[in-house]
Amino acid sequence: MWFYVYTKTIACMRFFEGGFLGKEVKVEQKPVEMAENEETVVSTEASIEELEASGEELPEEKLPFPRATVVNQMRKYLDHGKQIKGQVKDEMNIWLGKMIQRTTAKMNEHPYSYVDGGMFREAIETYENVQDIENERKRIILQLESVKAACDVLINEVDRKFRK
Repeated sequence: MWFYVYTKTIACMRFFEGGFLGKEVKVEQKPVEMAENEETVVSTEASIEELEASGEELPEEKLPFPRATVVNQMRKYLDHGKQIKGQVKDEMNIWLGKMIQRTTAKMNEHPYSYVDGGMFREAIETYENVQDIENERKRIILQLESVKAACDVLINEVDRKFRK
C-alpha cells in the first residue's frame, strides 16, 4: 500500500525581541510503503486475541493506552469501593483503541490533508446517537404496551358482550 505526503508550505513564526521572523518550511512529496506496519497490526491483534482467550492479563505494551489511565477514568464513574477485574480493564482498553481506529478511519476517508471538527463530529455521530436510539426504543415499547392494554380492554368488552 502506497500513500503520498503532499507538499505543503507551513508558515512558522519565531518571536524575536518583540517582533517575529517569518519562516517557511517546505515538506517534500515522498512515497512511503505501509505493508510492514499492516502486518505488525494484524500480528498484534492476533496475539491480543490469544491472550484474551487464555484469561491472563495482557502486557501493558500490547494495550493501546496505559492501563492506569483507563482504570482511573473508569473509577470516576463507578461507585466507590467497586473492584474492576483485570479482564474488564484490558477489554475496555482494547475497545477504546478500536473505537479510535474506527473513528479515525472514518475521518481519513476525506480527501483533505487535515482533519477538522466537522469531520470529527461526523465520525462520532453514530456513537453519539446511540442514546437517542435507546430513548426512542423505550418510547416505542411504552406506546406498544399501551396499544396492547387497549386491545386487551377491547377483547374483554367483545367477550363480555357476545358470551351472553
